[in-house]
Amino acid sequence: MSTTERASTADGTKRTWDVVVVGAGTAGCYAAATIADAGYDVVVLERKSEQEAGHIACGDALKGADGFPDIIPKSQIQPAFTNTDVDHGRFEIPQEDAVLEIPVPGEIAVIDRHEYGRLIIEGAADAGATFQYDTVVTDVVQDEDGQVTGVEATRDGDASTYDAEVVVDGAGSLSVLQDMVDFSGSTFDTNVDFSQFSSAYREVVHVDEPVEWDDALVIKPTQRSAGYLWYFPRTETEINVGLGFQMTEEPMQLVEDLKRDLRNRPEFDGAEVADKLGAALPTKRPHDSAVHPGFVAVGDAAGHVNPTTGGGIAGAAYAGTYAGEQIIEAIERGDVGEDVLWEYNERVMDHYGGRYAALDVYNILTIGSDLDDLTSLLAAMPGDKISEALYSGSTSLGWRFKLDVLWKTRGHWDTLRDVYETKRRADEILEHYAEYPSSPDGLAAWQRERDELMEAVYETTGAEPKY
Repeated sequence: MSTTERASTADGTKRTWDVVVVGAGTAGCYAAATIADAGYDVVVLERKSEQEAGHIACGDALKGADGFPDIIPKSQIQPAFTNTDVDHGRFEIPQEDAVLEIPVPGEIAVIDRHEYGRLIIEGAADAGATFQYDTVVTDVVQDEDGQVTGVEATRDGDASTYDAEVVVDGAGSLSVLQDMVDFSGSTFDTNVDFSQFSSAYREVVHVDEPVEWDDALVIKPTQRSAGYLWYFPRTETEINVGLGFQMTEEPMQLVEDLKRDLRNRPEFDGAEVADKLGAALPTKRPHDSAVHPGFVAVGDAAGHVNPTTGGGIAGAAYAGTYAGEQIIEAIERGDVGEDVLWEYNERVMDHYGGRYAALDVYNILTIGSDLDDLTSLLAAMPGDKISEALYSGSTSLGWRFKLDVLWKTRGHWDTLRDVYETKRRADEILEHYAEYPSSPDGLAAWQRERDELMEAVYETTGAEPKY
């Protein structure tokens, strides 16, 4: 019996599963594959059709392609890699007539995101997961103690109840599932607001002649709204182009603003649009806790995205894998409570969560700073230092470097001082996340210390509190 045929038997009935995963994105698929591979009964509920599943708005840039979890083998997703020659970022600063070449660590690939989405679904199905499409979750079910015990959903007008030991929330940015759950009995992070997200829009366009920068990820700041444009080459003649802005800022006219920039780039004369989509994405620190009895959030639904670059595919793959492994342990122990699921939080924070929280400090800086001053300062900085800051959350600054930057940034020393102070604040946040608690009991005290550090961040950057 095929995966889809197995899934169809759940329509209009009440059925028990070991795990229900909501959302067939990267995090959901890696969680489903991990759990199903261990022999558990997993269903993935996806609101899109089977043909559209995996088709999302994305920049298509995949960093760290050489280090993905192997529960879905790299060979499974490699056919979606359309450009593996990219080895650096190209940061354009028009007001300074400057271009910065920024090294990007690790293997980079620009991908066909729809094809990639289809392949990871196939990989999870190969591991034993069942997929049900055109299915919209309408509620989350909890018992009298507050433990999540399943979800209710509809498909073609038919209502179904899916009982489960654990529900995995892979429903993406601003997940509606988290509006449906009563988290009062746990430490699950509810300090989430639309202002911590960005609104983005992208098109895939075809050009007649190969672009000269097919080996680079091109990034360019917008003139307002703390946003940026990107030009990521899937191939020499197929380009993912897009832009986004922080939702705290004045809204951009995304489609018109993108068209305006395209008209000013001669390489896009006569370009044809093949696909267009919009989305929201987290530009926030990861959830302080993404677990509740019987419930785990993964990927975008838990803020697992680099808040300075918007990159989230690799983090989502690891989040799904870590969540899946911890869920397996919890089921085997007969206890899916917060204490047992907690190690998932620890693994995320240790791997990349602390780094993303430190990078969020720089995101806050961009909101509180004068954009022209900040980009002028960036134009004077070596690309390797920017790369370190963007991807590690910190960077080392020697005296020779400092003197050189001082000379090049005459007239922007106030902004330079703010950047140095922000770096110090980011280092403090990074150190604090290294002390993430080993149980829910320690979270409140850890949060109080973190929030005191964040007060210093707001004072340094002049930004309004983000959380």
